[in-house]
Amino acid sequence: MRLRHVRTLLSALVAAVLVVPLTAGTARATTPDPVVFVHGFSGKSGQFSTMTRDFGANGYPEDRLHVFGYNSFQSNVTTAHQLADYIDNVLRRTGASKVDIVTHSMGGLSSRYYIKHLGGADRVDDWVSIGGPNNGTALAGFCDLLITACGEMRVGSNFLRDLNAGDPTPGNVTYTTFRSPCDLVINPVDSTILNGADNRRTACLGHIGMISDAGVINAVREVVS
Repeated sequence: MRLRHVRTLLSALVAAVLVVPLTAGTARATTPDPVVFVHGFSGKSGQFSTMTRDFGANGYPEDRLHVFGYNSFQSNVTTAHQLADYIDNVLRRTGASKVDIVTHSMGGLSSRYYIKHLGGADRVDDWVSIGGPNNGTALAGFCDLLITACGEMRVGSNFLRDLNAGDPTPGNVTYTTFRSPCDLVINPVDSTILNGADNRRTACLGHIGMISDAGVINAVREVVS
């Protein structure tokens, strides 16, 4: 009888020893990638406040949420280089190996350039485009002669031809796009669609309203987590 109790106790101790490292490993595995949010043309970092609050309320630590700000009138190539430096800094500070990128509108273009041409394919896990002019927008024709970034958003621009040449979704990155049938800025709305991406259609939402809509936010969070 006593021997049986000893065996039971030893079995429990062995199980406890095995569970501790597995639990620790699971905790590390579930630590989310840092998320870098990139606004669009004439956008502001504060436009992501609703989304970042939601992410925080759903378990994202503050040091995992980063909003990248930039001069949206400059070339998307310049912005892509700045984004590369910003992401390198995020990775150094957090100790993470990759980030997730969530973009609105034109923010998708500089981040795609970063992934395709600046080594971002090795540093990005998930990429999300919300209302992005991935194949251009007709509205860019109203400002393309005055503002470099506008010219790059024009349908058929050299910048977009380069970005979409070959594989428009390169690397081992998960690409997801969201488009609204009521987006009056991205014209045509299907311009957001990318071959190789998970292309999703939202409810009838405005261009800016997409990034604060609960349904879109929930879907984005599920994608990156």
